[in-house]
Amino acid sequence: MNKKDYYEVLGVSKDASEAEIKSAFRRLAKQYHPDVSKEANAEEKFKEIQEAYEVLSDENKRRQYDQFGHAAFDNQGGFGSGTGGFSGFDTSGFDFGDIFDNIFGGGFSGFGGSRSANQARQGSDRLLRVRLTFLEAAFGCTKDIKLEVIEKCDDCNGKGGTGEETCSECHGTGTITSEQRTLFGTFMSKTTCSKCNGRGKTYKTRCSTCKGTGRVTSNKTITVNVPKGVDTGSRVRLSGKGEAGVNGGENGDLYLEFVVDKHEFYNRDGDDIYLKVPINVTEAILGTKKEIPTLYGNVKLTIPAGTNTGDKQRIKGKGINKGDMYVIMDVRIPKKIDREQKKLFEELEDTDLDDSVISSFDKFTESNE
Repeated sequence: MNKKDYYEVLGVSKDASEAEIKSAFRRLAKQYHPDVSKEANAEEKFKEIQEAYEVLSDENKRRQYDQFGHAAFDNQGGFGSGTGGFSGFDTSGFDFGDIFDNIFGGGFSGFGGSRSANQARQGSDRLLRVRLTFLEAAFGCTKDIKLEVIEKCDDCNGKGGTGEETCSECHGTGTITSEQRTLFGTFMSKTTCSKCNGRGKTYKTRCSTCKGTGRVTSNKTITVNVPKGVDTGSRVRLSGKGEAGVNGGENGDLYLEFVVDKHEFYNRDGDDIYLKVPINVTEAILGTKKEIPTLYGNVKLTIPAGTNTGDKQRIKGKGINKGDMYVIMDVRIPKKIDREQKKLFEELEDTDLDDSVISSFDKFTESNE
């Protein structure tokens, strides 16, 4: 029976790189492994892609195949001579461990690439949200923060007990190896040793403080210097303040994310501060000088005559860090006035004020009739 082109089987071009060939095989092996795939021809397809990869991943075999095709191997007793699955293939150079971990629950020792269950692992990072007032965020501050942390047990120095011994079940490897027979041969799978929890070591006396885990939960208070100018969403990393590592690994990190309360009067946009200042009609018409509260104390601001609501003045350098402060004018019209005030406004109505804008609007109204 004629065999398919190996490049076609893996779905790669004839000038595909070694990495592309390996990636294609990894993808197809996951898809067609008989223990995973429910397709009727999965077993046949899996053998096919295995054979194609064995040739194309080997520089010499690939060169022979490119020159002579399948005929290059007809008399070598390789692919056709095997009677039991993979007996004719050599895949020692490929790490099947991360492909089939989800299928068999562990690494394939027969293919290499098994991971040490006893290796040091860094502790988990933690994220903690810290609430600040507007002024604490603007100027920076020192905060005492209470944490519940998982850290190394001091009583056993993180080991979980005293009188260290090599685990009698896994003999120090941290894993238990078992055979699994399939249509394609016998595979060796590894699972974490339940007696030592993958450490490879047991102890004559288990630590009563941590119950043999090597880690304990404790409440701590740490002092944090909050930098000037943080805003909601800003983060600070505290190295090594996360959870304790495993098997001697480094501690994780603690990330503080700030949530800044709104201020009653100030509004913030980056490092700039905005303040809405109410002024009465007289101040708006005649102009005035007004005390303006900034983050750094009051300053006297001259408000020019003829100021309208929404007019803005900048006070340089009075924001956060190197930001500025912007004063937004809010002209307040009284809802109630006494008889004398009403008389003054009526007299004012009869005077010839600068009504150029009103006159222009009146002309527009008339032309629209």
